[in-house]
Amino acid sequence: MSIFYAALHSVMKLSVPTLAALVLSLCCSASVLGQTLPNIIIIYADDLGYGDLSCYNPKAAYKTPRLDQMAAEGIRFTDAHSPSTICSPSRYGLLSGQQVCRTGRRTTAFEGPGGPSYLMPGDLTIAEMLQKQGYRTGVFGKWHLGLTWYDKEGKRLGGGFKNSPLIDYTNSTPLEDGPNKRGFDESFITPNCPTTDPLYVYIENGMVPVPANRRHKRDEVPNPGGKWRWDHDEGWQAPDYQFIDADLLFYDKTLSFIEKHRKVHPEKPFFTVFSTQISHAPVLPAAEFIGKTDAGARSDFIVELDTLTGRLLDALDRLGIDDNTLVLFNSDNGPEVMHTVWMRQDHDHDAAGGWRGMKRDGWEGGHRVPFIARWPGRIPAGRVSSQLTNTTDIFATLASVVGYTLPDETAVDSVDVLPAMLGMRRDDEPIRSHMLTQSFRSEFQIRQGPWKYLDHLGSGGNGYDKEHLKPYVLAETAPEATAQLFNLENDPNETINLFFTETAKREELQALLSKLSANEGGRSAPRGRVPIGIENIPLLESSH
Repeated sequence: MSIFYAALHSVMKLSVPTLAALVLSLCCSASVLGQTLPNIIIIYADDLGYGDLSCYNPKAAYKTPRLDQMAAEGIRFTDAHSPSTICSPSRYGLLSGQQVCRTGRRTTAFEGPGGPSYLMPGDLTIAEMLQKQGYRTGVFGKWHLGLTWYDKEGKRLGGGFKNSPLIDYTNSTPLEDGPNKRGFDESFITPNCPTTDPLYVYIENGMVPVPANRRHKRDEVPNPGGKWRWDHDEGWQAPDYQFIDADLLFYDKTLSFIEKHRKVHPEKPFFTVFSTQISHAPVLPAAEFIGKTDAGARSDFIVELDTLTGRLLDALDRLGIDDNTLVLFNSDNGPEVMHTVWMRQDHDHDAAGGWRGMKRDGWEGGHRVPFIARWPGRIPAGRVSSQLTNTTDIFATLASVVGYTLPDETAVDSVDVLPAMLGMRRDDEPIRSHMLTQSFRSEFQIRQGPWKYLDHLGSGGNGYDKEHLKPYVLAETAPEATAQLFNLENDPNETINLFFTETAKREELQALLSKLSANEGGRSAPRGRVPIGIENIPLLESSH
């Protein structure tokens, strides 16, 4: 009892402002107005196309039962898009809620010691926003947003293979623009694509435990089917670096973070990003997944991702936090070119899910991707939504969940789609009136309802004069046009260019694009966004 009175005496000596701050901190650490804030997990896939999950593609060459189950237990979006058609700019969109054009930089995928980060100091990230609401945060896996590295003289290094041996790890770490400087309490990442783009090192909480000190050779890893090692670059590697078991390692780190959090910080919600590298090239499924399908190595690889997703969901159930955990599944862009071609040729599998184009292209196949949300305590099961949405919207949606009011200058391309997830908004009541995407060459596409305007000719990415892409060339219906205009409701495959026949709509979208994409003041999100807040999200009757 004396301990109680001593504690009470200490509290009573606090000033009113300090006591108020303490109470606010305790409230924000786990709940708002008596409602517990959810744990949040983002599973971020890599080069996974719209047609790569069997819940999106009934004709898929294999099954993805755990992701299908996740979709059946939550909501699946059918008109969801990545911000860009390559990975680094899309990852910027996930963490910032913005198109990469807001940085004033072009769409670039980093390699070697490439940087600096797209994420600028002072720009609020999704992790920092959630930290403000009492979350403990972690990211595990592929980072690929650019990092700043220095040589022994303190000079910042550029990207590319030749600069990797020049890194001075003492001068460079702790990294000035790594995850731990951008809102993550814990991190275990690779700087670039884990099995494609050197530098091949692990970065843990801003430090490099084992530097890259050996030259990696391509033939040191398997080549399934004699071709699936495609796009595996040689470069400098740390001796403990794993290629085959990359995603098993990232999964273990993610699970360890969650389990440790539940033991050490049970009063706080957590936010984590499980940033996988499936199904990026090269295709290197872990040993336990080889031969799991009858459709080759890439199919085995995607089954590995499906299985790891299932294991993570099972862990939530085992820990007793399933009902109060929001899990989001998304991909950073459409399927890789040669993967798409080979899967069509060898296994009659369309990774793009019937859409025109693939990774790097501004056509739908380059940026229409899977997006699934599951939250058993709050999101009704079995829903499919055709609401237009973008990966950038995850930022405003999570802010809406946790009751954070976004300033107008933050996440300027992020729209709250929580009403669609909760069944509060019908599909015939669009949440987004328009949406921007950017293709490989930084060119813009804009959607408005069924209308899509591409501010460029051709794909915006891949060269379809190449032999392996010639079978997918479509006849140009407006050869004198300088851009492309399609009505996806009538022409989902983007075959009939309405540039000349729908002049008024084309001019309207051109003017809107100019306004939304402007370097100064451009935005595609509304001003004055108001969060829903956990206290206004109903508990489902089946929730326990």
